[in-house]
Amino acid sequence: MKAAVLVEIDKPLVIKDVEPTELKIGQVYVRVLVSGLCGAQLHEIRGHKGNAKFLPHLMGHEGCGIVERIGPGVTTVNVGDKVVMHWRAGSGIESPFPSYLIDDKIMGSGKVTTLSEYSIVSENRLTSVPHDTPSELCAILGCALTTAMGIIDNEADLKFGESVAVIGTGGVGLNLIQAAKMKSAYPVVAIDNNKAKKDLCFTVGANAFYSSPEELTEKFDVIIDTTGNKDAIRFASTKLSGTGRLILVGQPTPGKSIEIDNAINLFNGSGQTIKATQGGKTNPQEDIPRYVKMYKNGLLDIDSLITHRFKLEQINEAFDLLRTGNAGRIIIEIGDNE
Repeated sequence: MKAAVLVEIDKPLVIKDVEPTELKIGQVYVRVLVSGLCGAQLHEIRGHKGNAKFLPHLMGHEGCGIVERIGPGVTTVNVGDKVVMHWRAGSGIESPFPSYLIDDKIMGSGKVTTLSEYSIVSENRLTSVPHDTPSELCAILGCALTTAMGIIDNEADLKFGESVAVIGTGGVGLNLIQAAKMKSAYPVVAIDNNKAKKDLCFTVGANAFYSSPEELTEKFDVIIDTTGNKDAIRFASTKLSGTGRLILVGQPTPGKSIEIDNAINLFNGSGQTIKATQGGKTNPQEDIPRYVKMYKNGLLDIDSLITHRFKLEQINEAFDLLRTGNAGRIIIEIGDNE
């Protein structure tokens, strides 16, 4: 099978022939249809995830596929199921780390990877969905959409009419705007240094668009940063209301510190909060079926969010585009859809 492999830190991925090993307890062999690209994978390419000692390895953590084989003990998915491939742990067995053969050597891998024609996946990183669920919807349910919906629903404690500012309008940021709008937030402000994204932000529900956090003049009840930029985070902390919540999605570069200006202000009102999210506390087995139902009833827009599509062989072009900030969610087309 063909796979995009990270061979060297901060170097382009290499398309290589990779072979699976025998399935262990709790492992599932999946034919991958599509994968999304997440900004967190840029940190992985740069070695910021503590992954340099595990090279070479496969990549990708949001995708859609068809179950081809199941290993011992697997009960939550069956051969032929269409599945969301997600990084948040759900129901089923937490399997050992998968392994593959590459250049006649054993290569370890993560519990879920999606940038290959086939993937060995831990059972608890898969959720079955109806076969008529669009594959691209399944892919972004693996991370971007579920993270955003979870942050708004589970972590922001958003009340009707509260104000929300989203810094960074990539795949997660656009979904955050959509989710905040669905929760009747007002205003919902999008912030991105790429002014070309303005119309797209308005399409998914933003009420205003700024090119820098420093353009904010009013205080906000919820500010969500998807960039990990320490200066953006520092300034955002000064624009919280008395009940303001600053939620960090994007990860700062390892070793970087964030300074909070005049930190006494954190005690304003009933007390401000700063928190880091872990995928919006999404429960895949409960949340993914609800979101699929919402989509089928016209309550979720994914067509506006997906801005570019590439083939697996074009993976480095796709990552180059992701680095520019000129895309919403990028989809990698891998296998033939049903």
